[in-house]
This record gives sequence, structure tokens and C-alpha cells, in this order.
Amino acid sequence: MAELLSKDEFRKQLEEAIKGNHSQKAPFTEAWATGKLSREHFARWAENHYHYVGPFADYLAYIYASTPEKYTDAKDFTLQNMYEEEIAADRHTDLLIRFAETCGTTRERVEDPHNIAPTTLGLQSWCYAVAMRENFVVATAALVVGLESQVPDIYRKQTPILREKYGFNDEEIEFFDLHIVSDEIHGERGYKIVLDCADTVELQQRCLEVVRTGAKMRRMYMDGLYNTYVAKDLDPVKS
Repeated sequence: MAELLSKDEFRKQLEEAIKGNHSQKAPFTEAWATGKLSREHFARWAENHYHYVGPFADYLAYIYASTPEKYTDAKDFTLQNMYEEEIAADRHTDLLIRFAETCGTTRERVEDPHNIAPTTLGLQSWCYAVAMRENFVVATAALVVGLESQVPDIYRKQTPILREKYGFNDEEIEFFDLHIVSDEIHGERGYKIVLDCADTVELQQRCLEVVRTGAKMRRMYMDGLYNTYVAKDLDPVKS
């Protein structure tokens, strides 16, 4: 029978729940980081990624609405996260579209949900379901710890090649530089909320379960991108 974990042990198990399916190790990420992708591949990625991260403030709004008033720090963090996504400086999705347009696609194509892989829709739907239905701390574990905290490691691997091989300038890839910094902060704050507020055995175990599932969902999304848009070019026999 499970017992209430110490914060140190709980954090360790949360991190372990991500490791096996971390998207940093996905074939799409590896192909990107080693310079095997084209700008056309980046455009297809952006068209899909928009429909995963574009509604992120919507996911957070459901979490904010379900967070009891006594959890002031958690509510403040969720509200700040929404603010950064939609209002502070440039809207994050506008930065993504700027990169997409540089890669040869258009805002209209990016915003059109018909241009995405089924696995992208699956990840988006899972995010909505968790945000709407789960306890606020479980949803925070899923979306902030399970998904958002992965971003800095992924983008640190992908971003240098955009400058070194593909010749993108700082403005064109601001989306990536911004999220390396902001999502590292968000991930740490998300961990703190989960460690502080998951104060029963049931909540801790549910958090571990959704973090594990979230990592699988993000990896499924990345593998869907590779199989749909890249495999035919890099692995023509397998595709």
C-alpha cells in the first residue's frame, strides 16, 4: 500500500515519471537538433504546435477557476502564467507564427485546425480534459510539470542549430529563446505547487499517474509529427 511521500522523494518520482518518455529524446527532436530537417518540416511543426500551445491559457483558466481561494500562491502563479502567454510583451502564439512565416507557411495555415496531425488533436484534447476535470493540483502536475517543464531541455537542444545551420536571426526564433527561460521558471513553480498541495497519498499517486501520462502524450505528439511529415523524407523505406 502506498504511503505519503516526503517532498524530496515525491519530486524524485515526478522527475522519473517524465524521463522514460521525455520528448528531448524523440526522433523528431533528434532530427531537428542534428540538422536533418528542412524549413518545410519546421513549418509543419509550427502549424501543429500552435494547436497544442495556442490554447495553453485556456487550459490554465480552467485550473485557475477550480483552485480554492486558500491556495493563493497557486492561483497567482496560474494567473501570471496566463498573463505571460497572452498579454505580456508579445503574445507567445504571435512569436510562433513569426517563426512559421519565416519557414514558408502563413498565419492562415497555422491557425487552420485542418492542417494538423491526429496526434496533435489528441494532445490538445487531453490537455483540455485534464484541466477541466481534475483536481487543480493534479492538473498542474499534468500540464506544468509533465509538459511545460520539458520545454527548456528540448529547446536548448533544438535552438542552436537554427542559428548555426539554418541562419535564423534572433527575432525569428524569439519563441524558442523566450520559452527556454520562462518555462524553466514555470516548471519550478509548478513543482513547488504540486509538492506543497498534493498532501494526501491519493493526490500524490494521481499526480504521478498524470505526469507519466502527460509525458507519453507529448511523446506521442512528437512521434506523430515525425511519422506524418518527416519519415517519408528521412526513412523512405520505413514510411
